[in-house]
Amino acid sequence: MDRILKSISFVFHPLIIPILGVIFYFSKSPRYIPFEIIKAKLISIFILTVVLPILLYFLLKTLGKAKSIYLESTKERILPLIVNCVVILLVLNRIITTDQIIELYYFFVGILISTLACLILVILKFKASIHMISTGGLFMFFIAVSIHFSININGTLAIMAILTGAIATSRLHLKAHTNTELLIGFIVGFVPQLILLKYWL
Repeated sequence: MDRILKSISFVFHPLIIPILGVIFYFSKSPRYIPFEIIKAKLISIFILTVVLPILLYFLLKTLGKAKSIYLESTKERILPLIVNCVVILLVLNRIITTDQIIELYYFFVGILISTLACLILVILKFKASIHMISTGGLFMFFIAVSIHFSININGTLAIMAILTGAIATSRLHLKAHTNTELLIGFIVGFVPQLILLKYWL
């Protein structure tokens, strides 16, 4: 059980959540989008939101500024969160603009708001769970897409609910967060996506 819970935290690391949201959107959207465009956007987003943060982590670890990929202390989180904000702004300005794919545009706007909120909390010495922030945001986006395109994804939502519980359990088991940090994290991820629905749903 210990290995399973540790694996859940690693496999569902916050870094992969944005690309999962994009893949989900393209797989469910009834709109015709040329495959080459989808491929280009997926590759660009993967490089910016996954590869670049991993390279930054190795740099910080080499410099002794990060102990693990989970960024356990609030001090370790400040620079990566700032860089993540810059990365998301780059995605919004260059890859997913409001006149191209409005649903994904506001998905990333929500991610940016959640990241800024997390950064503010970190500066205030509160360590909200980034795992739950990313999971909460993705969960709300899944719900929104299903309503927007009138598609039944009850099975997917049920799996997401189970995964959300499993991730929360994993973080508690690893003593990475308290119940409050997990709850605040989920709210910080979920609420911005919910509020932004009025702009595209």
